[in-house]
Amino acid sequence: MSRHSLVTPKQRRTLTFIGSKSPSFPWERGSEKRRWREAAFDSHAESSRKQPWRRRVLKKPGAVGLVLGHPFDTVKVRLQTQTAYRGIVDCVVKTYRHESLLGFFKGMSFPIVSIAVVNSVLFGVYSNTLLALTATSHQERRAQPPSYTQVFIAGCTGGFLQACCLAPFDLVKVRLQNQTEPRAQLGSPPPRYRGPVHCVASIFREEGPRGLFRGAWALMLRDTPTLGLYFVTYEWLCRQSTPDGQNPSSATVLVAGGFAGTTSWMTATPLDVIKSRMQMAGLKQREYRGVLDCMVSSARQEGLGVFFRGLTINSARAFPVNAVTFLSYEYLLHSWA
Repeated sequence: MSRHSLVTPKQRRTLTFIGSKSPSFPWERGSEKRRWREAAFDSHAESSRKQPWRRRVLKKPGAVGLVLGHPFDTVKVRLQTQTAYRGIVDCVVKTYRHESLLGFFKGMSFPIVSIAVVNSVLFGVYSNTLLALTATSHQERRAQPPSYTQVFIAGCTGGFLQACCLAPFDLVKVRLQNQTEPRAQLGSPPPRYRGPVHCVASIFREEGPRGLFRGAWALMLRDTPTLGLYFVTYEWLCRQSTPDGQNPSSATVLVAGGFAGTTSWMTATPLDVIKSRMQMAGLKQREYRGVLDCMVSSARQEGLGVFFRGLTINSARAFPVNAVTFLSYEYLLHSWA
């Protein structure tokens, strides 16, 4: 009697897969190995098909939030760098009357292109710095939460490196937002910059490579401490609203993210004003010698109130944009867990 006849096919399959993934019989090992390789390949292929879909879904909220928030950002930048407006309403009315609705979306193309990179740097550095400081994964942090000092250090590290990547993109955005010319018409003077690529080429030609990083120090001084505060506020609000050891609900994440964004922008606005003014100084023969000179000159000419221009509109824009940002961040971490 052959060895195959001792066990029925059904018994062989049962014995093979109960308690072990390796084949039970030597003569079956070749076919079983092929089957396991095929199953692993199918699983990997399925994961590969799903992963780009997840990344696209997770990028969309950030892009949608940027599109919705960009008109507010344009008004904020113009209030901070120009003296032709008496307030938010006056800026909105004049922009719409002179440049139509498209005037509020000037300079948006570079932020749309860079948002995925900038958010990846910020949240990636934050998560990995927190991992290095605490030696706990994101899932374990709910049971063993890091200290607020560790959260602040991780947020500051992410903010500093984000500012390094963001500086050229932000400069181009601010320059384009400050162009108040309407769309090109016959007989009308053309704008200084025809688009983001022409803006980069013009700055590089007229101001040199360092011109692309004009205002970078002010940007780093703005983002480094305020993003530390940003993550501390978010963590504190989540912990206050969530039982120990559990993950925060979507509503908690939205509210905590919104308030974290509003709090950080309230503290960041003074340096945001300085940053925007230094970025525009390249068009005025470098009237500022540095961050301190810009602060002193602005306060002397326009009073201390100049440092709070755009505070109201910054706070209003920050809540929805950062609420969606944190919801995307949490969903991404849980999806990859």
